[in-house]
Amino acid sequence: MPGAGAVLGVDVGGTGIKARLTGADGLVLDETRVPTPRDDPDATRLAGLVADLATHALDRGPLDAIGLVTPGVVDDDAGRVVLSVNLGWRDLPVRDRVRTELARRGIDVPLAFGHDVRAGALAETATADAALALGSVAFVPVGTGLASALVVDGDVVTGGGWAGEIGQVRIPTGPHAGHRVEEIASAGGVARRSGSASAHEAMLRVRAGDPVATTVWDECVDVLADALVWTTVVSGCHTIIVGGGLAESGALLFEPLRAAVAERLAGLRVPSLVPARHGDAAGAIGAGLLARRIVRIEVAA
Repeated sequence: MPGAGAVLGVDVGGTGIKARLTGADGLVLDETRVPTPRDDPDATRLAGLVADLATHALDRGPLDAIGLVTPGVVDDDAGRVVLSVNLGWRDLPVRDRVRTELARRGIDVPLAFGHDVRAGALAETATADAALALGSVAFVPVGTGLASALVVDGDVVTGGGWAGEIGQVRIPTGPHAGHRVEEIASAGGVARRSGSASAHEAMLRVRAGDPVATTVWDECVDVLADALVWTTVVSGCHTIIVGGGLAESGALLFEPLRAAVAERLAGLRVPSLVPARHGDAAGAIGAGLLARRIVRIEVAA
């Protein structure tokens, strides 16, 4: 019976893929993390990986649907990735690629498709307190790259797939002029610019007083604060949920970021800056919610 089985949520990140299998009762049945395939310009390897995950899920029992979310400029309705800088995709029919591979292996389940950050926003607001269901709320995961999603009265703004691409804006002036925002204000940017293996390593170096890592960290906070301020004044958001790898540094990020945002918004309403409730699992949880939604639509039809 549709709706009685599990759903598989798959979140494709710039460096890793997170998959979560959730039962009809909401319990997490399985979680998997694997590297994102590299040198995969037509998403063939990704399609095979999703089919592998689905096969593994079916070994555990009935599977009602799969939700797949990817980064970049995503046209949810068409099932296409218009542009994904980190994955090297342009105008790619990812949903069809995956559907074809699932069918080739005899897996016949509905496939929901969407944007990773918008899915994360759905997860963060749909499972949070009632205050986040009203007004404008921004979700900003600071991970390999940087993007955002705006939720207004419970609905995620898509903008035809173009909404929220704050990381792709070019910085017009100053020491980082010409760079995209995410090159400076992202976990990937912090790791790369500080010469660290990861943002976590950079964070440890900052805490140890390393001058290079500290400078890079401070520059990240400044550029990120600028992006959050523009998001705030345009959307009027009362809360900004900050997620991704960088948010795991806690006060090291949030204290200077809150101060920088408040300084820039002097005389205006300052949004609450809060850490994501679901950490880096938000995208996979949101993908699962999209899968549940498509099951409900098919049952209603």
